[in-house]
Amino acid sequence: MAQKRSIFEEVGTQKTAAPGPQGGMIDAGRRGARTGIRIWLLVLFALVVAMIAVGGLTRLTDSGLSITEWKPVTGALPPMDAATWEAEFEKYRAIPEYQLQNAGMSLAEFKAIYWWEWGHRQLGRVVGLVWALGFAGFLVTRKIPPGWTGRLLWIGALGGAQGAIGWWMVSSGLEGDRLDVASYRLATHLGLAFVILGFIAWYVFQLGLPEREVLQRRRGRERKLWGMGTGLLHFTFLQILIGALVAGIDAGRNYVDWPLMGGGFFPPFPFELDPVWRNFFENDGLVQFIHRMTGYLLMLFGIGAWIVSRKSGNKAVRFGFNAVLAMLLIQMVLGIVTVMHGSPWQIAIVHQLGAVATWVLILRARFTAGYPPAQSVRG
Repeated sequence: MAQKRSIFEEVGTQKTAAPGPQGGMIDAGRRGARTGIRIWLLVLFALVVAMIAVGGLTRLTDSGLSITEWKPVTGALPPMDAATWEAEFEKYRAIPEYQLQNAGMSLAEFKAIYWWEWGHRQLGRVVGLVWALGFAGFLVTRKIPPGWTGRLLWIGALGGAQGAIGWWMVSSGLEGDRLDVASYRLATHLGLAFVILGFIAWYVFQLGLPEREVLQRRRGRERKLWGMGTGLLHFTFLQILIGALVAGIDAGRNYVDWPLMGGGFFPPFPFELDPVWRNFFENDGLVQFIHRMTGYLLMLFGIGAWIVSRKSGNKAVRFGFNAVLAMLLIQMVLGIVTVMHGSPWQIAIVHQLGAVATWVLILRARFTAGYPPAQSVRG
């Protein structure tokens, strides 16, 4: 039975709680462990950067051919006794690098280069294991967000291909009269490492936002800067490949004057190899010249993108391209210093890590231009 109301009671004094905000259809489905997957990808990112650094040091110390076999499983164990060490050393003494360059090397000297290559391969195994355990864990627990299974599997596939390409690269230096691995294969190996790093970084950026926010931000895409960011990315990748060619033939250790090369604008004898096309990949003077010119053009392109970004009304977009321009300038100075000092490993590895920083900052600037964050009218 209804209770009587007081004549002094105001209508609507009994308030009901207002319903909370309801998510849209985008958030209605299984969200997945976006934060957990992002942390896992960040660990993979750090490991891949370490792989690039250790791989660079392996190359700079001429250690890459010290292990002459590819044993993905049993190769995880290093030599455990004197007899095994001697057997490994004997295999190394059978290849051209030892016979033509390191004849008379002691076992202790061999061990020094062996550990670099073993460490590089071991780190590759760790990367593969971290990916496999993480992917399997998220898959079994059904924590992968919709649409992400293929993307995460793609990273694993690229990692597997990288291992095979690594051996394809090493095998090129085990026969014939080569003292090092083929520079073309080295460029392929390094290029794929940067591709893997790029995908991981891009996925980390995307997973840092809820799916609905990604769609909302995409509506405000700054198309011109998005396009210029894409161009910068491709141009930088080309420069990284050319840099790998420079490293592959030790071109950075010749022509240590700057801004000239051997006293002139062009290096002497730029087309001395036959057929002519070989000079663009194997002539140390011409390859270093191309690397220098590409670096200058990349810097000009970066300045152009930065000028365009000044017109953006979004503070985050402007900051992203500020960082890119600053890193391009630092990287160019590092390149000049590296060449003028004859590419010692201590400076050369910093230059290689500078390429990693440049690559990631360009990816970040491109992502920010493609998915600019909301800001107040005051900016």
